[in-house]
Amino acid sequence: MAANDKSILKRLYIVAGFLVLFAGAVLFKLVSIQIVDGEKYKALAETRTSHIFTIEPNRGNLYSDDGSLLATSVSKYTIRFDAVTVSNEDFKENVKPLADALAKQFGKTSSHYQQVLRKAKENKNRYALIVRDLDYSDYMAVKSFPLFNKGAYKGGLIIEQKTKREHPLGKIAERSVGYERVDKDGYRTRVGMEGAFGEYLRGVEGKRAKQKIAKGLWKPIGTDNIIEPKDGYDVYSTIDINIQDIAHHALLGQLEKYQADHGTVIVMEVKTGEVKAIANLGQTPEGKYYERLNYAIGESHEPGSTFKLMNLVAALEDRVVDTSTVIDTENGKWKIYRHWVKDSKHGGYGKISVAKAFEVSSNTAFAKMIHNGYKNDPEKYVNRLMGMGIHKELGLPVRGEGIPVLRYPGDKGWSGLSLAQMAYGYEVSMTPLQTLAFYNAIANDGEMVKPRLLKEVKEWNKSIKRFDKEVLNPAVCSPQTVKKVQQILKDVVEKEYGTGHGMYSPNFSMAGKTGTTQTNYVSKDKSKYEYISSFAGYFPADNPKYSCIVVIHKPDKSVGYYGADVSGPVFKSVAQKVYTTSPLTSEVDVENIQIADAEKAYQGYYKKAQQQYAQVPNVKGMSGMDAVAILENLGIEVEVRGNGKVKRQSISKGTDLKTVKKIVLELI
Repeated sequence: MAANDKSILKRLYIVAGFLVLFAGAVLFKLVSIQIVDGEKYKALAETRTSHIFTIEPNRGNLYSDDGSLLATSVSKYTIRFDAVTVSNEDFKENVKPLADALAKQFGKTSSHYQQVLRKAKENKNRYALIVRDLDYSDYMAVKSFPLFNKGAYKGGLIIEQKTKREHPLGKIAERSVGYERVDKDGYRTRVGMEGAFGEYLRGVEGKRAKQKIAKGLWKPIGTDNIIEPKDGYDVYSTIDINIQDIAHHALLGQLEKYQADHGTVIVMEVKTGEVKAIANLGQTPEGKYYERLNYAIGESHEPGSTFKLMNLVAALEDRVVDTSTVIDTENGKWKIYRHWVKDSKHGGYGKISVAKAFEVSSNTAFAKMIHNGYKNDPEKYVNRLMGMGIHKELGLPVRGEGIPVLRYPGDKGWSGLSLAQMAYGYEVSMTPLQTLAFYNAIANDGEMVKPRLLKEVKEWNKSIKRFDKEVLNPAVCSPQTVKKVQQILKDVVEKEYGTGHGMYSPNFSMAGKTGTTQTNYVSKDKSKYEYISSFAGYFPADNPKYSCIVVIHKPDKSVGYYGADVSGPVFKSVAQKVYTTSPLTSEVDVENIQIADAEKAYQGYYKKAQQQYAQVPNVKGMSGMDAVAILENLGIEVEVRGNGKVKRQSISKGTDLKTVKKIVLELI
């Protein structure tokens, strides 16, 4: 027994020793965790239970040139309830008054809200949804309700804020206005003006602490932000909403008439390069049209006969011809190697001057002129075109500018046919805006200015940065050549035989060039041929104020496809209505122009805005400037009292717009 006792005792000592060692190891680890690795594990715990979240700032407003809103950010608020932080006594005392207040504000019954609140309390729900997507005035009202007025801890109030981008003009200029989006990896997608001017619009991010609660949800800690977000600057574009609306509806009507695939219209101010309108409409499978892509800036294609202007300028500058030089168009067909160049008029035009060849848009005359004039020195021809700068991108801030194509002798694709083909706008490629920039230069007496979409960046009434005219080429050609081609462009419309004479009006003058480009021409099946119809020019013909280009792709051939028929009427409609709404010269007899048509077009802007808001919107909490812009865009007369943000509006939200003529805003 003694031996057994000793054996048992020995074993006890061994076990005790192991326990002491184990306890020591545990103690050592605890000390190590607490002292040596304490900060590490504390930080790890905090990242798993709390986190700093980014608060997106309000983007700055994007305005038209007269201060009308094109895009604005509106804050939206979601209210949730943390039932755990609220004491039983406070909950019992305030649950019915809170439910009553919610019911009165949002239209549901008090019993509905009592049920939501009591269920949250019973289930210890720390993130119960009460109401979402509130505007600022409703949000401020909820903060003052019983129980919620006690704040985040005692009252269980959880506030989540987000911003929503709205376009008061609806779909008009939607693609040109554009957007800026950020994916989960931080990559930004930039489209249109929103994307191009994002550095000014986007502002500075704020920071907010949130705590992780049940079911992986995150609850804001406290009611204040760690870092307050800084709103973006306001950006004033060059877009004129009246001209934009005119261009949009003129293009839409013609696309629908010809069931075309897509089209674009650009209107630019001649002297400054300010883009006043840029409409891009594409067809859906259902036959409707919307702002699908920015064809004006991004789509490079063979320009066809509108490129004859560049060829005419080159030939005049190099003295290959003069405007009076006679060219034989033969019977309307001219064979070069195995290729036939054909005129649209069967039988041709006979022997005509270079000026008339341009005015009737003779392919044979221009092919002969360029091929015979430069066949011994094709480099001279291309160098002349390059000297005008038409081979370069415009360098726009808007992403996605199409790349112009101008081959050089020896390049891949250059052949013995190239001079003749380029003479009437094939084997070259330009975007509508690049083509317009050259026509604008001719209207501007030879000075090529950079098309511009941005006028100024502001912070409230303080100017941050102004953007002025930028000259790309002080003289695309000599003054003598400019005067000659200006007269010829005018004659395209005014002369009875000119391809643009169908657009002629005795009440206002226009100058320009038609273009009809054949696509899919490599196919032997003529039924598969498609066309691009164009008109580029400016108005008035003397002392031009605006330049404009219209390009319509793939019109229904059974209805028509020539530039004069398809695109010309859009140009004329834009010019006529711009003349009417803002007379350009004292010589214009406005009374003889159809004012009713112009008024109808101008009212179209209000109609589009009212489709966005059929009822009076809630502008409480907005800055006075933004509220006035939205309401005036809806055709409502606005009287402002005070300064700051809107505290009250005399006409309540939801009122039918048709019954409202004037609204009074009180600002604080």
